[in-house]
Amino acid sequence: MSRSTSVIVSAEVAEALAAGRPVVALESTIIAHGLPRPRNLEVALELEDGLRAAGVMPATVGVVDGDLMVGLSGAALERMATGDGIAKASVRDLPAAVATKSSAATTVAATAFLARRAGVRVFATGGLGGVHRGAGASFDESADLHTLARTPITVVCAGVKSILDVAATLERLETLGVTVVGYGTDRFPGFYLSESGHTVDWQADDPGTVAEMMAAADGLGLDSAIVVANPLPAAEQLDPELHDRILEEALAEAAREGLHGKPVTPFLLDYFQRASAGASLEANIRAVRSNVALAGRIARAWSPGR
Repeated sequence: MSRSTSVIVSAEVAEALAAGRPVVALESTIIAHGLPRPRNLEVALELEDGLRAAGVMPATVGVVDGDLMVGLSGAALERMATGDGIAKASVRDLPAAVATKSSAATTVAATAFLARRAGVRVFATGGLGGVHRGAGASFDESADLHTLARTPITVVCAGVKSILDVAATLERLETLGVTVVGYGTDRFPGFYLSESGHTVDWQADDPGTVAEMMAAADGLGLDSAIVVANPLPAAEQLDPELHDRILEEALAEAAREGLHGKPVTPFLLDYFQRASAGASLEANIRAVRSNVALAGRIARAWSPGR
């Protein structure tokens, strides 16, 4: 048996795309798994409302009862935020979620994949997944990287999560042919931190330049993503000394508990939130807000019907 699995695009997102108006995709993992209740729904609605106020159509992506959705309704957003048993789906999980009629929040990889299938060109998230520490032995590397290598979409992010091996992640992005651009900086941001200690080769200082890069990529026939690394202002980052201390403690605790692979990232992020008394959570939300706002400006520069 062979058939095409459709991506269901909401009426308002489909209308915006058909008219050439700006659209920005948003992931749902941050809603279901990244933020505590009830803050998660509040932030999800705030991000969508902010885009609408800027003349940009939000398109939050998720899987609802096996349906691959681009542009979640208010009821679906609330279900993602408050429902029990919401899975976390990367690209490899989508066939299983569809076949079992499950509901799942989409990761960066799955969001990018489904958004591009729907024709959305700009996507905003918090931080990318990447190469995990010790991946030389564990081969633990996020599917985000490989999906971005074969998905022509522009992703606005605050770099990669600082709990990862940032240097190795940048090397992999280079090897995979993913364009990495610093927005207003030649320093690669570190998610909670304004910079990770690593540089980037290219910089864009305005949304129009990013749109020109997108057009050039299309002209070259590239199938890979453009990652726009948007740092938090220094005044809004997590205190670097606090960050480094908590990270050292969290890694040691994960090692003591014998954690490996998939459970490590949520453990470390949860440890950060508890040990920083919520300061890391607030930095995360500030980064997402900033990335969504910038993605909206890029989408406006890109879209012919703006």
